[in-house]
Amino acid sequence: MTTILILCTGNSCRSQMAEGILKNLDSGLEVYSAGTRPEPEVHPLAVRLLGEIDIDISKHRPKTVDQFINRDFDYVITVCDHANETCPMFMGRVKNRLHLGFEDPAKVTGSEETILVRFREIRDEIITTFKEFYSTIQNS
Repeated sequence: MTTILILCTGNSCRSQMAEGILKNLDSGLEVYSAGTRPEPEVHPLAVRLLGEIDIDISKHRPKTVDQFINRDFDYVITVCDHANETCPMFMGRVKNRLHLGFEDPAKVTGSEETILVRFREIRDEIITTFKEFYSTIQNS
């Protein structure tokens, strides 16, 4: 079984969406997400916009990366530049470390419609990128 940890700073948007997307692609994957500085809750728009595509992350909660540093992973993937720069040393074995960066949808400003449009665009970028990632690990 392939084990994957997806890291972000707050573990409230990008990493949570990526976790939900990968689990939706293959329930046989062991996927976790965590943050270097976790927020109190998953961003409501992340929950809503994944729900639009029938992926339910409503029960997800932000977690700290500290609870995973002694585990072995096939992949540790950072999805924001800050997490990539501050990624801790893992005491467990990490076979592959990747950075797949995305704009933070939680920081988009403007009208509600502007925020929703950009949030969906970033969600769709995450979907495309993680589908590509998934196809490469399936073919290796």
